[in-house]
Amino acid sequence: MTLKDYRTEILSGLTVALALVPEAVAFAFVAGVQPLVGLYAAFIICLITSLFGGRPGMISGATGALAVVMVSLVTQHGVQYLFATVVLMGIIQFLAGALRLGKFIRIIPHPVMLGFVNGLAIVIFLAQLGQFKTSTPIDEMTWLSGNQLYIMLGLVATAMAVIHFIPKLTKSIPSPLAGIGVVFALTYFFGIETKSVGDIASISGGLPTFAIPKIPFTFETFKIILPYALTLAGIGLIESLLTLSLVDEITETHGQNSRECMAQGSANIVTGFFGGMGGCAMIGQSMININSGARQRLSGIAAALFLIFFIVVAAPLIEIIPIAALVGVMFMVVIGTFAWSSLRIMNKIPRVDAFVIVLVSGVTVLYDLAIAVVVGVIFSALSYAWESAKHMSAKTLYNKDNNQKTYKLWGPLFFGSITSFKELFTHKEDPEIIVVDFSESRVWDHSALKAIKSLAHKYNCLGKTLKLKGLSEDCVILLNRKKITAVCTKGKDTHYEVVIDHSA
Repeated sequence: MTLKDYRTEILSGLTVALALVPEAVAFAFVAGVQPLVGLYAAFIICLITSLFGGRPGMISGATGALAVVMVSLVTQHGVQYLFATVVLMGIIQFLAGALRLGKFIRIIPHPVMLGFVNGLAIVIFLAQLGQFKTSTPIDEMTWLSGNQLYIMLGLVATAMAVIHFIPKLTKSIPSPLAGIGVVFALTYFFGIETKSVGDIASISGGLPTFAIPKIPFTFETFKIILPYALTLAGIGLIESLLTLSLVDEITETHGQNSRECMAQGSANIVTGFFGGMGGCAMIGQSMININSGARQRLSGIAAALFLIFFIVVAAPLIEIIPIAALVGVMFMVVIGTFAWSSLRIMNKIPRVDAFVIVLVSGVTVLYDLAIAVVVGVIFSALSYAWESAKHMSAKTLYNKDNNQKTYKLWGPLFFGSITSFKELFTHKEDPEIIVVDFSESRVWDHSALKAIKSLAHKYNCLGKTLKLKGLSEDCVILLNRKKITAVCTKGKDTHYEVVIDHSA
């Protein structure tokens, strides 16, 4: 890397660290734990995944998607159970990476990806609205009003304007950092009173220390934490791998899914033993980092080191940074993250795909990312199955010389097309010899094998001979396992005479 690259990476890391502080504190409150529990998680996870992860430039830390799952565990059993759960969560994620399960992220359709980024952009936006509230003497949260609201809005707009226009003037400093700096300078030198980081919580603390979670090591404990660990591991991996795919698309490079899974797992194992709440990839901070020009591991490492520096040394300085500056940064992230093109193409793509985009976005906002992605994938798969089922057809050819009728099939034979497949045949009217040509079709599943067996049985009962043509070698093996003997009639000829084992 050149000196310019080093400067870009370090300044990007500084910007990310500043944005991590209020996010980590807010998510810690959501989970029902102390602010330092969220900050330690952000530091450890960001550092380990930046060093060993499969996607340079991607930022990980404490996230809201995981925090909303953690809160019930903390409420019912306490924070020590959370630490143990995070360790188990990390083990599950590491095993998923070792087994190379990360490759299954490729089955997620593009409309689901669009819904994911749109939904997450909305979630990030809604999360920032909480900064426009203030606590009353009786600990109730009310919306800002009057001069407080106008000042907040003005500073947010200033930060956004600086972030938008500064790249047109210079690229020597990341625009989000410039936005934070300008707003900080305005409030500091003009004595403008507004909500600051310190108004949320104190971030001052020491270095995280190693400690084994103080819980009973019994099977009952394992039964309590396992469901939470599985849920957290699934959400964490899905959000991390989708963020990785998004960064890949933006940077036109390729990350390593399985390596990222193992890095996320390792980071959470360590976090659990050092008093952190666990976490995963953060799309907002990742976008800040990438949009600031960072492409290497150094930016994430720098962000983690800056963060622990803030906690241990520079807390008083960081606590006076206006929240408005960070809200402005996150609003620009929302604008950059939302797939605005998806709105323009809604009437140009299949209705099913348009519905999936809206569905995944809505479920992400109302529930969580993992549920949204699963719902989107299932709906897309069922839609594909339904459409594919419509394409099962056949062309019939009759040979009078040998009294033979051939059904030449088109389309996949699977559970969804079984009904269409059965309706193609006229068993009683067909001649003595029937050939079913699969050269333009494909047998996909057990339901298809069952349908072939049922077809052979019907013709067998009528005293007619059924022959199969164009079967792949693996399909013949599966038919034999199904007690349907497919016997090649002539050497390597592709015609198979079917013999049914009635004892099966």
